[in-house]
Amino acid sequence: MNDILENAKFGADGLIPAVVEDARTREVLTVAYMNKEALQLTLERRETYFWSRSRQQLWHKGETSGNSQKVTKVSLDCDNDAVLVEVEPLGPACHTGAYSCFGVEPELEGVLQELYSVIEQRKEKRPDGSYTTYLFNSGLDKILKKVGEEATETIVAAKNSDSHRLVSETGDLLYHLLVLLVERGVTLDEISRELKERRK
Repeated sequence: MNDILENAKFGADGLIPAVVEDARTREVLTVAYMNKEALQLTLERRETYFWSRSRQQLWHKGETSGNSQKVTKVSLDCDNDAVLVEVEPLGPACHTGAYSCFGVEPELEGVLQELYSVIEQRKEKRPDGSYTTYLFNSGLDKILKKVGEEATETIVAAKNSDSHRLVSETGDLLYHLLVLLVERGVTLDEISRELKERRK
């Protein structure tokens, strides 16, 4: 950590460009700037901090929106004058509400991982008015009941010709399954490894 801070080459304006990348999908989420304090806070707190050139002030990603970014790795480029920040996004990276500032959208795996991360955050912080908070506060039996209900509704939708209804019910089922996984502490990486083992 200290090596990165000591070796980073800040420009004449005291800033260094920061490329923020989704650690799982490898998609670039945004490009921003950090001063020394922002880089230090990012390294210490494992969440992204930047320097706003327009407002001339430090800002913490997600401080107002809740869409924070959990830092998994920070590295400098070969010239030490740019920093790559790999993150697990807890919501959209762009102020427009998009996944990325560059118009890319994650594949299904990335969407599921992003949703899983948001659900984890809801479990930890329990914001008022959140349906996810309600499920966690209600306990495992309630979550299991909802998974059962959504599975049944998905089956019923599959028996009908309306594919839109099937898509909608499948989305509900996947969401409730993710809530169950978070509640039980099972990660998507574990599920992914299990599925890969079955391919052998």
